[in-house]
Amino acid sequence: MRPEIRQATAKDAEAAAWCHLLCWREAYAGLVEADVLAERTSDLERRTERWAHATAEGWIRWLAVNPDPEAAVQDRVIGFSSAGPARDDDAPTPLELFAIYARQAWWSTGLGARLLEVAVGKDPASLWVFEDNRRARTFYRRNGFVEDGVRKHDPYFGLMEIRMVRH
Repeated sequence: MRPEIRQATAKDAEAAAWCHLLCWREAYAGLVEADVLAERTSDLERRTERWAHATAEGWIRWLAVNPDPEAAVQDRVIGFSSAGPARDDDAPTPLELFAIYARQAWWSTGLGARLLEVAVGKDPASLWVFEDNRRARTFYRRNGFVEDGVRKHDPYFGLMEIRMVRH
């Protein structure tokens, strides 16, 4: 069965928070120091509160919902994406892809492309990605994004990020 993609609601906060933390663990293993990754992905309560707050504030976040109706709460949401007005002072596009993640079991299934489509469509957009995240950079290139040469340090995970842009 194909996962449903829909907008997140307040009721989704805990399942979405699980997805967020598990996606970080899966996507950043080997990129982020193991102890830092474990610490940054350990606070389910805080991440749940952040998801609930974002939904209450009207942020649009798209969820990919596990087609298995018996899935446990930590496996109920298997991916998500969000976008909005670009936050950079020198933004190359008006739209920024803030986040797109899929659980590892769903990599290479087309789910990422579906989540990208609902978040930004074919519109010009920019995004930030960890410089050493080859898998993500390949995905973005396949979807028309190119590196624009701008870099910055991400203090949360302690890695360098690069900006990619699709005009």
